[in-house]
Amino acid sequence: MITWKNVIDFTLNGNPAPDQRVAKTENEWREILSPEQFRITRKKGTEAPHSGDLCTIHEAGKYNCVCCGSPLFDSTIKFESGTGWPSFTQPVKNNAIKYKKDSSFGMIRVEVMCNSCDAHLGHVFPDGPEPSGLRYCINSMSMVLEPSKGDIH
Repeated sequence: MITWKNVIDFTLNGNPAPDQRVAKTENEWREILSPEQFRITRKKGTEAPHSGDLCTIHEAGKYNCVCCGSPLFDSTIKFESGTGWPSFTQPVKNNAIKYKKDSSFGMIRVEVMCNSCDAHLGHVFPDGPEPSGLRYCINSMSMVLEPSKGDIH
C-alpha cells in the first residue's frame, strides 16, 4: 500500500519504473485525443468540479489512462470525496502512477501522472480515508472506464 511517506519519497528520489513506456509527438496526441482531453492530459489542465462524466459513476471496472490505455485505478478503491472529481485511495499497481512536486498557482502539491505516457491526471493529497489516508483527485477526462466483465443476470 502506498502511503503519503511513499508519495513524498517518489517526488524526491524518483518514481518506480513503469511496465511500459508510450511516447508520441504532440501532433500524434492531438490526433487521438479530443481538444479537452489534450488540454487536460498533455497541457496539465483541470476540468471544472462536478463536470466530469466519471464523477458519479460507480460501476465495477478499471479506470485506464485515456491517452495510452494503461490501468490506473480500480472501482473498488473509488470513493465519494465531495470535491467534484473522481477520487481514489490507491493506484492499481505501485508503478502505475508517476509523482511530481507541483508549485504552480502559489501552492505546493503533488501532481500525479500516468507513469507510462506522462499524461497529467490530477493531484494526490494526504486527506483521504484509511487505511492509506490518500486521496487521488483525478480529472474525469484523463481516464476511461473499462467495465468489469462480470456475470450478467
